[in-house]
Amino acid sequence: MVAGAFPLAKLMYLGVRQLSKPLAARIKAGARASPFFRQYVCGPPAQIYHWIEMRTKMRIMGFRGAAIKPLNEEAAAELGAELLGEAIVFGVGGLCIFLEYSRQSANSKKKEEELSSTLLGLQEQLTELALTVETLDAQLREVNRALVAVSTAPKK
Repeated sequence: MVAGAFPLAKLMYLGVRQLSKPLAARIKAGARASPFFRQYVCGPPAQIYHWIEMRTKMRIMGFRGAAIKPLNEEAAAELGAELLGEAIVFGVGGLCIFLEYSRQSANSKKKEEELSSTLLGLQEQLTELALTVETLDAQLREVNRALVAVSTAPKK
């Protein structure tokens, strides 16, 4: 029974992705605690997300011109921190997928190059063998001519 190579790269990607979750939680906690993060990093995306979500819900329910109140600072910071954490996990997952794709494409390119070089080598060997066959054919014809010349020559 032949065992395939252990997918160590995939295991490493999975580990990195699992480690990104506690990292995201730590960043969320820091974002909730820092006034700068609350006001400039977490707040605006949370307000935009809230506005889009509420606008969509209102349109689905049939309300067209309803005004949407912004979130209070605490709720915006909480929602923004959650969005930031999810963006980090999503970004790490996307990076893992990109790295896996790059690795797979590099492997397939390497295999293609190996096959191409093998094919080129076989073509060169085929050309050499064709030349050898032509040389041997010419020598055989020469030997046959000499043999015919000796056998048809008058005997003394």
